Amino acid sequence: MSEFLHRLPEFLGHHPFLSLGFLGVLIALAANEAQRLTRSYKALTPAGLTQLINRDNALLVDVSSIADFEKGHIPGAKHVAMSQFDPESKELAKVKDLPVAVVCKTGQTSAQAAQRLKKAGFSKVFWLEGGLGSWAEAQMPLAKGRA
Repeated sequence: MSEFLHRLPEFLGHHPFLSLGFLGVLIALAANEAQRLTRSYKALTPAGLTQLINRDNALLVDVSSIADFEKGHIPGAKHVAMSQFDPESKELAKVKDLPVAVVCKTGQTSAQAAQRLKKAGFSKVFWLEGGLGSWAEAQMPLAKGRA
C-alpha cells in the first residue's frame, strides 16, 4: 500500500486527463447516490408495483406521451400527459392520502412527476424505476390503445 501511495503523485503528474476524468466520474457517482438516498418518493420494481396496486389499491398514473401510452401501458393506468400534469388539480387532490404510482416509458419523466407530487403534499408517492421497459422486461402484461 505504501508503494502505491508513493507512486500516486507520479502517476497523477503523468496522466492529468485520466486523473481528472476519474475524479469527474467519482463525483458524478457520489452525487447520483446522494440524490437517490435523499429523494422523497420511493422507487419500485415491477413486482413491487404489482403488490402496491393489489394490496393498497394504488392510483396508477402514466405520464407518457399519448402515442407511447397507446402502444402499451400498464392495465388500469390513467393517462395524463406531462404537459397537462397538475398535482394541484381537483381530481388528484381527492387522492392525496392514497398511494400514487407514476410511470412513463423510460422512468425519467415519471421521476419528475413523482417529485412534483411530493412537493404538492402527497404522502405516498411511488415511481416505477426503469419505466415501462422494466415492466415489459419482467414479462408483465401490457394493454394497448386508450384506457
